[in-house]
Amino acid sequence: MSRDQHRAAGVRSGTPFAARSAVELRRVTRVFGSGNAGVAALDDVSLSCPTGSWTAIMGPSGSGKSTLLHCAAGLDRVTRGQVLLAGNDITAAPDDVLTALRRHTIGFVFQGFNLIGSLTAEQNVAFPAKLAGARVSRDEVRRVLAGVGLADRARHRPRELSGGQQQRVALARAMLSRPAVLFADEPTGALDSGSARTVLELLRTMVTAAGQSVVMVTHDPAVAARADAVVFLADGRIVDRVDAPTVRDVAERLARWEG
Repeated sequence: MSRDQHRAAGVRSGTPFAARSAVELRRVTRVFGSGNAGVAALDDVSLSCPTGSWTAIMGPSGSGKSTLLHCAAGLDRVTRGQVLLAGNDITAAPDDVLTALRRHTIGFVFQGFNLIGSLTAEQNVAFPAKLAGARVSRDEVRRVLAGVGLADRARHRPRELSGGQQQRVALARAMLSRPAVLFADEPTGALDSGSARTVLELLRTMVTAAGQSVVMVTHDPAVAARADAVVFLADGRIVDRVDAPTVRDVAERLARWEG
């Protein structure tokens, strides 16, 4: 199914969730520091990511990409504005509510992997679900690992895996709970070209076949072009957007704002 067909199917579904944005930022500002020393990492940002879509975030270093991702996922508090995640206003949500959302509604793939060194790959994948009190079968864990090409690495610990393999374990961990929204910070940054293609195909399947939503930070125009839309940040503000992007579209616009 093409991206346009998938969008049309989502509109026709008529479900309440399908009509909402997966992620919505309303005039969000995030300031680090205070007084004259305060720095606005995000400055009056408004963004809507439709349910069942894949949005890529791009921009120069220091433009606020990771801050936007963290605020949208409830990992960081905004200074001003409003954040809605899967229909829930999380702007001032208490920590226990945010914890529940992170366990059951979202997945997050960190740039630094965040694996536990003493656990095997399959134990790392299952750990968040078990922490939330969910029952996870070994077969399901191994199915997810196989999906990212690591069926033969289930019993290996992080120190026995390459950086790219660790990144795929982190992705499998985020995918296990079939989250409504998957946030990913440079998910292909440590991968070789073959592994990157595998990961991108998995993300597209999550969106097209399962109706999940992906919000991803990347610096790679070829990766961003796999998304449904690309949003460009500069100096904490959204400065451009392209829908149904091509690699050329993305590269030209990125060069404009990085120049």
